[in-house]
Amino acid sequence: MSDQTNATGIPEPEGASDIIDTDFEIGQHNLEGQLGPFGFDIHNPVFLISGLSIVAFVIYALLAPEQAASFFGWLRPALTSTFDWFFMSAANVFVLFCLFLVVSPWGSVRLGGKEASPDYSYAGWFAMLFAAGMGIGLMFFGVLEPVYHMAISSPLGVPSPFAADGSIIPENVEAAKQMGLAATIYHWGLHPWAIYAVVALALALFSFNKGLPLSIRSAFYPIFGERVWGWTGHIIDTLAVFATLFGLATSLGLGAQQANAGLEHVYGIPNTITVQVILIIAITSIALVSVLRGLDGGVKVLSEINMVIAAVLLLFVLLAGPTVAILGDFVTGLVAYGADLGSLSNPIGRTDDDYRQGWTAFYWAWWISWSPFVGMFIARVSRGRTVREFITCVLIIPSLVCVLWMAVFGGVAIDQVLSDPATSAVKANVIDSYSPELSLFAMLEGLPLASITSTIGIVLVIVFFVTSSDSGSLVIDTITAGGKIDAPVPQRVFWCTFEGLVAIVLLIGGGLGSLQAMVISTGLPFTLVLLLMCVAIFKGLQTEER
Repeated sequence: MSDQTNATGIPEPEGASDIIDTDFEIGQHNLEGQLGPFGFDIHNPVFLISGLSIVAFVIYALLAPEQAASFFGWLRPALTSTFDWFFMSAANVFVLFCLFLVVSPWGSVRLGGKEASPDYSYAGWFAMLFAAGMGIGLMFFGVLEPVYHMAISSPLGVPSPFAADGSIIPENVEAAKQMGLAATIYHWGLHPWAIYAVVALALALFSFNKGLPLSIRSAFYPIFGERVWGWTGHIIDTLAVFATLFGLATSLGLGAQQANAGLEHVYGIPNTITVQVILIIAITSIALVSVLRGLDGGVKVLSEINMVIAAVLLLFVLLAGPTVAILGDFVTGLVAYGADLGSLSNPIGRTDDDYRQGWTAFYWAWWISWSPFVGMFIARVSRGRTVREFITCVLIIPSLVCVLWMAVFGGVAIDQVLSDPATSAVKANVIDSYSPELSLFAMLEGLPLASITSTIGIVLVIVFFVTSSDSGSLVIDTITAGGKIDAPVPQRVFWCTFEGLVAIVLLIGGGLGSLQAMVISTGLPFTLVLLLMCVAIFKGLQTEER
């Protein structure tokens, strides 16, 4: 290989650079395309294929809801029981790859070039990252999951502290509590953020440093070369659109269910599919306004509002609950997570199918399906960071915040369940009847000012709902417009609208199970894309000045 590089910074054989440069310009020109009917950017087949497929899916689910519900009910357990080992092994690879980059010489590479400086402060950066990354999930699972794993799923075979008659078995309490926290942190710690970091780093590196369009296909230039501007790239971007759309639809469905449960709990509004559909329509309409305002005028403002509300609620629960015990749970959870990380990550020889297949496989597929959305969003706001700084901030710091959130909300719920299981609203809704959407409000019911804090919780879910919808619309819009940051407005409206429609038809066609089934089915092929992306990142970093 010579010292010559093509337009992307990837070394090419001597004498080939002029040809490659010309081909790259042609490829990029083809991606830019022109506006078609209704103001859509039909630059390549990605928009048409993904758009028409989503429209067809919505029509099918609306015309045959019973058939769709039956299919989705079969799909999720079939995939998780067959491919749980694959999801778990791939997630382990992403964590190890990120940790390698942190300590490697390539950690000093700066995204955007040596002279680049960050576009956003740490505060603004983290606010956008959290609001887009895991907001609805933290609200939905923050209380539910630690209690569930402590009492029901028995990760790694740790027995429940509850006997068959509902009484407490004292000798099982401490081990079950620690495992409940550790098993939850495992799903919200290093592994999901490593998935996000891989996609975000790939997009930032090849867009800011190599001058390629901000699109998923660009990350694969070191592997496929000029083919990324043809059908190879079209397939990659189309898979990214499907994964993102169904990952977002799952979050929107969860958000609608939880907001409706809260409205019934506080204000007596019926908890029905009809109300949830109305919520999705109303909140999608709000998200449209934010989408039209763009990244800084809409998403950033809402994200910062979200962070303030979330911090207030977190602080209230911390102070109103058993504060010392909660802080102890934070430390206990971290220690238990570190001690059990190897065992929880091991996909071989396990007997805890409920936990491994019902939770871990679903989570990894969900995070992977979200990764084009969160990864591109993080990439857009991360110019100027070094690779080491980027991965450390995206991987380590958010994980610690998630641990704190789970320790506070889950720790209070566990304390309520163990202190008075006979009257605990959390036990009644999570353990006895399994109403996951009510778990947050059941926990708040045991604290002072329950009606006020429950209302704040509803508002927080809704705002997280809006930020996820508008952020996701901007990202899908960017992918289908070939990396354009300022894609046509009608196209943004189209994707924002259809995110809501997909969430609606999945709720109608089977509820939570159908949402999870589609996440896993789209996350599975995209896992292969992410594994290849690690290879592309390594090849790309090797051409960068350190």
